Amino acid sequence: MTTHQVVIVGAGPAGLSAAIAFSRRGVRDIVVLDREAEAGGVPRHTDHLGFGMRDLHRLMRGPAYAKRLRELAERSGAQIRTETTALGWDGPTTLRIADANGISTIEAGAVVLATGVRERPRAARLVPGDRGTGILTTGALQQLTMRQIRPGTVAVVVGAEHVSFSAVMTLSHAGCRVAAMITPLQHHQTYTPLRLATSTRHRVPIITDADIASIEGRTQVSAVTLTNGRRIECDTVVFTGDWAANNELAHSGGLSMDPAHGGPIVDGALRTSRTGVFAAGNLTHPAETADVCALQGRHLATSTLDWLSTEHWPQDPVAVRTLGPIRWISPSVLHPQDPAPRDRFVLRVATFGDARSIAVSQGDRTLWHGNIVGSLVPNRSISIAADWVDAIDPEGGEIVVQLRE
Repeated sequence: MTTHQVVIVGAGPAGLSAAIAFSRRGVRDIVVLDREAEAGGVPRHTDHLGFGMRDLHRLMRGPAYAKRLRELAERSGAQIRTETTALGWDGPTTLRIADANGISTIEAGAVVLATGVRERPRAARLVPGDRGTGILTTGALQQLTMRQIRPGTVAVVVGAEHVSFSAVMTLSHAGCRVAAMITPLQHHQTYTPLRLATSTRHRVPIITDADIASIEGRTQVSAVTLTNGRRIECDTVVFTGDWAANNELAHSGGLSMDPAHGGPIVDGALRTSRTGVFAAGNLTHPAETADVCALQGRHLATSTLDWLSTEHWPQDPVAVRTLGPIRWISPSVLHPQDPAPRDRFVLRVATFGDARSIAVSQGDRTLWHGNIVGSLVPNRSISIAADWVDAIDPEGGEIVVQLRE
């Protein structure tokens, strides 16, 4: 067994940014574990602009952004251990890990879970049919194209959220024609400029109110049949979005989990229900941009250091409940003294709708209300201010977040 002040599981933007923040606050004994061969997380495979604006205050491509965070973390003195998997728990803040040397345990004063999210693959979506080659997720597609491997000649993209349009761009740049995008929802879920720059530019039809009913092709994908009866010939199927939290470690640790998004429940300081264990990044809100996750990693440094110095862990937080069509909100439990990450709450809705106002109440008191700019769109984030947290009554019962006409 080895012992360290802080052990971070996950070397993506949230985990690396947490390590950098700890070092800047005087913590020198930091270990970051990651099962991949290289630290940096998903941005390593996402070779387009759009990274680093909020946290590094510069516009960067994904691989350059991941490299910069990795360099800053290494320079801070954090020990980054790649090809190392956290298997489970051997104590309140003790992890059982596996690496090239075998299985061992690592004990920490505090554990930070930053294990991120994954796209639901074909098996998780229960899509029947043949199992030929050519069935990918966006992440697998990006890894292929970065190795200069052409994924196929004609593709169908399943999904119509932000990452789905990124997959269209990746396929087009790789010389693979996209025959169609498929979504079971009534509309696409991205911003109009991104749709115009991708599907419209490349003349990709978006088929709504439909899903994949089956896949044909025993050795290589040859076609898909949709739930509306339409058949599309293709040799590649890319399943995009429909994010699921990488929650196995959190779940095995008995953390209280949010049934709506599948990640651990956290308070404004990113404490979980397990004493000494924190969580950050897309594990707690699938799925936000990399720089939002990075800022969450920075945010938890203060509360983690408070725990290390005082061993005080607040009890009995106030629960935050959402009413339909709001699916979930993060953070979803609160202590009045804790500011939320970026002084914002992140939430998602389940259905499309017109713009309206949103209200936060506790009992018969309205703590906050404001207007939502634009329409309500599933798979697209909405954020609201957190300046009402100090007005919470710890004995006043649950907080309700709901839409108002």
